[in-house]
Amino acid sequence: MKRVAILQSNYLPWKGYFDIAAAVDLFIFHDDLQYTKNDWRNRNLIKTSGGLKWLTIPCGTSEKRLICEVTLDASDWQMKHWRQIEAAYHAAPFFGEFAPYFKDIFLKNVWRSLSELNQRLIRDIAQFLAIDCRFDDSRAYHLQHRKAKRVLELLQKTGAASYLSGPAAKKYLNQDDFEQAGIELRWADYSGYPEYPQLYPPFRHEVSIIDLLFNTGSAARNYLKNKGGDVNAC
Repeated sequence: MKRVAILQSNYLPWKGYFDIAAAVDLFIFHDDLQYTKNDWRNRNLIKTSGGLKWLTIPCGTSEKRLICEVTLDASDWQMKHWRQIEAAYHAAPFFGEFAPYFKDIFLKNVWRSLSELNQRLIRDIAQFLAIDCRFDDSRAYHLQHRKAKRVLELLQKTGAASYLSGPAAKKYLNQDDFEQAGIELRWADYSGYPEYPQLYPPFRHEVSIIDLLFNTGSAARNYLKNKGGDVNAC
């Protein structure tokens, strides 16, 4: 049975994003969709001694472009983000384990494409979490439809038997359409995550996955719902 998930790439996503990846066989980045400003595509939250702070990549305000068309300028945002991450997490017990990777990402590369950066980070972090799904890009499937029909078209082209969706899609996906197509529609459940040792109480769940990595190291997967081998964990 091929279990498939389809999501836009986000910048350093939270743990729920990776829980979806851990529960499927094929994860497809859906970046040939309209870019939305003030969203998770170009920003995420980190935990600091002063509370939650945004890491935001400057992308301009135009929404007349696809996510995969968003270009990044060569400003100093990469250095700023690395310095903010270092300041927030240098005292975390496993910061030293992952710091070289993130330092290289920010300081030894010049990123000109938001989609390329996001996808690279997600693929690499999935490896840190021992997530073994295959990643692909919706642009490879030459889709013709829009909205809900587009999701079904993509699933049919991949030979999906089941589709794991984020709960926000309940607003526009129709269960009957999936039943007619012979595809099981499943919903991710983001409730009930366990807390983990985290700097700067009180505990906050809604932060970037890097918070979990820096604070728990190789045990990070234990704080996801899908710890490996459980297809119904998400």
